[in-house]
Amino acid sequence: MSVVVAAPMMIEQALIRSAATDGARVLKTGMGPRHSKRAAEQLAREPGEGLLVLGFCGGLDERSVPGEVVVAEQVLAAADERERTGPIACADAPELAAALAASGLAARTGTIVSVSKIALGERRAQLLAGGAVAVDMESAWLAAGAAGRPFAVVRVVLDSPSHELLRPGAALGAVRASRSLRRATAAVLSAWRPQGVR
Repeated sequence: MSVVVAAPMMIEQALIRSAATDGARVLKTGMGPRHSKRAAEQLAREPGEGLLVLGFCGGLDERSVPGEVVVAEQVLAAADERERTGPIACADAPELAAALAASGLAARTGTIVSVSKIALGERRAQLLAGGAVAVDMESAWLAAGAAGRPFAVVRVVLDSPSHELLRPGAALGAVRASRSLRRATAAVLSAWRPQGVR
C-alpha cells in the first residue's frame, strides 16, 4: 500500500503528481493552519501506511538557496502562534536525506517551524534563532493527519534571506525549486517504506 501525500498548494500537487510513479494519493490540503487542521481530519481517514508532507518552504539561514531540500527531523508551530503544537517527531529523516543525496539533490535535516503568515526579514532571523532551519505554513498542523502512522516532511526551499521572493531573480529560483520538488518526489516515494510496509 502506498503512502498518503499532502501538498498544500495546487502547483505543489501538480508537480508531485507529475513525478509520482507508484500511484501515491496526492491531496491538496490548502495553505495555513486553518486549512491544514481541516485537511488533517480528512487525511486521518485516508488509507495508507504513512503520511508524507511534500512542498515548498522558506530557508532561514544565509546558506539556504532555492532548490535545497530539507527533511524534517521534527516539526512544530512557532512559539508565538495561537495554534500551538509541541515538537512532533518525523520518521526516517536520515534515510530520506540519504536517498535524496543519492539522487543528486542537496539535502539537510533539521527542525521545520510552521507559522500562520509568510516569514520575511526579521521574522526569519527570529525563527532561525529558535533552532529551525526552514519555515512553512502547514506541516505542524497537518501532522495530526498521520493518526498514529509514520509521518514525514520533505520541503524544498523556494526563498531564503539571500533570495527573497520579491527580489530580482526570484523567477529563476522558483524554476530551480520546482525542478527539485519533482526530483525529490521521485526519490522519496521510491525510498520511503514506513514501518509496516517493509
